[in-house]
Amino acid sequence: MVDASLPPEEFRATVRAWLAEHLPASLVGAGGPGREHELLDERLAWERTLASGGWIGLGWDSPYGGRADIERQVIFFEEYARAGGPGRLSHMGEYLLAPTLIAFGTAEQQARFLPPIARAQELWCQGYSEPDAGSDLASVRTTAALDGDVWRITGQKVWTSLAHLADWCFVLCRTHPEAPKHRGLSFLLVPMRQPGVQVRPIVQLTGDAEFNEVFFDGAVTAAENVVGAPGDGWRVATGTLGFERGVATLGQQLGFTREFQSIVDGARAGGRLDDPVVRDRVVQAWVGLQTLRHHALRTLGSAPTPMTASVAKLLWAPWHQRLGELAVELDGVTAGPDGGLTDAQRLFLFTRADTIYGGSNEIQRNIIANVLLGRS
Repeated sequence: MVDASLPPEEFRATVRAWLAEHLPASLVGAGGPGREHELLDERLAWERTLASGGWIGLGWDSPYGGRADIERQVIFFEEYARAGGPGRLSHMGEYLLAPTLIAFGTAEQQARFLPPIARAQELWCQGYSEPDAGSDLASVRTTAALDGDVWRITGQKVWTSLAHLADWCFVLCRTHPEAPKHRGLSFLLVPMRQPGVQVRPIVQLTGDAEFNEVFFDGAVTAAENVVGAPGDGWRVATGTLGFERGVATLGQQLGFTREFQSIVDGARAGGRLDDPVVRDRVVQAWVGLQTLRHHALRTLGSAPTPMTASVAKLLWAPWHQRLGELAVELDGVTAGPDGGLTDAQRLFLFTRADTIYGGSNEIQRNIIANVLLGRS
């Protein structure tokens, strides 16, 4: 395990040297949202290389993690971005489920699930959204009933990132149908590789299928695989959403930084930066990127809340859409290799969904308004 007590600059030098030695050139800049289809086997091998170096779970406040403080986590993200590290396949487990288990799980759950995440031996996906319950998460209809020593799960989830690769899914289910909708939910840990679980890809505008529909037809998980008390799933699930937009947002911004730099490099190579209008738009995009970064850093020192998470979403989603628009305007290419999409076209098409997935921007504004008006 890496020594998280090193002085900051020594820690930075350690991260930089390790990445320089271990990161394959073929993986630089690969993967990430909109490009999750790229080099899957190689990226899984990379996850295990990261694990062997002690870089997975770096910030976990747990005996199973590195216990690095915020400053050193930020340093790792910065150096990972500088090196062009690929999109992470273990994101859901490392940055969403693991902090949730540390905050809400039992010692037995932590001992069972954290070490395989830290070793990149088990990948996770998130079972929240449904066809009629996306932004209104409390309206989920997937049910789970306790049957002896197992939960039996029936229902459908949608927009499930990387479900086709995942070994496990953390699933928000309705276990108490008679309770008010926010109080009748449970947060279950469900194995994906079993009868009763069917994964169907959803083809995106880009032609890829990193999202999926997941159907549960009597799928089972052990009775003890409920995080928090049965019926307390809303509290646990919203806690997970807070982690999703906490330190993990820095990882998201790694991809944004690479995308922005690629656009700048292309504009410079094509002489477009000589145009003052183009140069102004590029500068505005850079300013927006710095705003995202500094907002994330400013909020990392405090406990995540639904309101701060919503503000972050309202900042990055429109900015990323505008970046996609700028990319295609500066691209000047009608088709990519073999008639496929260019990177700019792929970015533009993928970002059309940014203001919808993860909770639509309209819902984020409602959350902020309710907090400010004292309604939640």
